[in-house]
Amino acid sequence: MCGEKLPPGLQLASQLPEPIFTPATKSDTGHDLNIDMNECRRILGNETAERVRDLSLQIYSAGRDYAAQRGIIVADTKFEFGTVDGKLLLIDECLTPDSSRFWPPDQYAVGQSPPSFDKQFVRDYLETLDWNKTSPGPHLPKDVIEKTSAKYLEAFRRLTGDNVKNSGS
Repeated sequence: MCGEKLPPGLQLASQLPEPIFTPATKSDTGHDLNIDMNECRRILGNETAERVRDLSLQIYSAGRDYAAQRGIIVADTKFEFGTVDGKLLLIDECLTPDSSRFWPPDQYAVGQSPPSFDKQFVRDYLETLDWNKTSPGPHLPKDVIEKTSAKYLEAFRRLTGDNVKNSGS
């Protein structure tokens, strides 16, 4: 995966022996394009590529450990970096249900697609449609929106120990 050799015998939802860095960039069509570390170095330069890799693994590990203490497995995540005036910045949101796969440990089993507290529910719904995955996206039914919202709120509750307060209260 992205030039990283994976251990033999992996099954769906298998945990890797250690986190791996899988770089990507934006393709001309706006989707993520997986690249290997050599291409990452070519695009960013050696020093910046190594820094992005090291920071990604550090941030992931800290987030994974924090979430694990609160009843969430962070199966994977995505970080976006950019530069401003030559300074490397972590941009966009990170370690959220939009950028990560969050699984409940009590329902996790190797070989099965675990339930999740993330946008996988929406992805799964979209896969049932005859849609060519180009903009504009299809309208989501109310029940899909409500179930996704409930998953996000549960992730928030587990991670913070608090409930989202209604803005009207």
